[in-house]
Amino acid sequence: MRGRPDGNLLTLRPLPRKYLLLITVAGAVVLLDQVTKALVLHHLPLHHSVPVVPGFFDLTHVHNPGGAFGFLAGQDAVLRRSVFLLASSAAVGLILYFYHRLPEGQRWLGAALTLILGGALGNLIDRLRFGKVVDFLDVYLGRYHWPAFNVADSAITVGIGIFLVLMMMGRLPDDEK
Repeated sequence: MRGRPDGNLLTLRPLPRKYLLLITVAGAVVLLDQVTKALVLHHLPLHHSVPVVPGFFDLTHVHNPGGAFGFLAGQDAVLRRSVFLLASSAAVGLILYFYHRLPEGQRWLGAALTLILGGALGNLIDRLRFGKVVDFLDVYLGRYHWPAFNVADSAITVGIGIFLVLMMMGRLPDDEK
């Protein structure tokens, strides 16, 4: 193996700025998601609630074995786990692929992808650890409840929202490469 003229076989180059953004934002989402879930698991018994804004918002400890809105929750645990681990892994891979191909100057699209990635990783960690996702944010009005969710779900939703706004504004890059 030939070395470089300066004698080093390996020289580490700094990560490009867009990858530092990816690691920072997605990492912050995963960290915040996992810390809040750990706090809920430690301090709030399963199926208990603490009102935050009475009549509108509670912290409620629930587990979701399914996907969004309980999708596949009633299916066999092995099937459910396999489907969600495969889907989550594929989503992470696709997001990384699209992020890598992201043209310079697409900061909002980059932010959307990093939020979605962080959320997907946060919920993937739960599925690997527990076979289900820990949810605790409970928004409701009277007897009408939105399904409980978590920080990872919120990041995914905001990321998809940014993506949809960019799409409606015609601000997504063309793929002519």
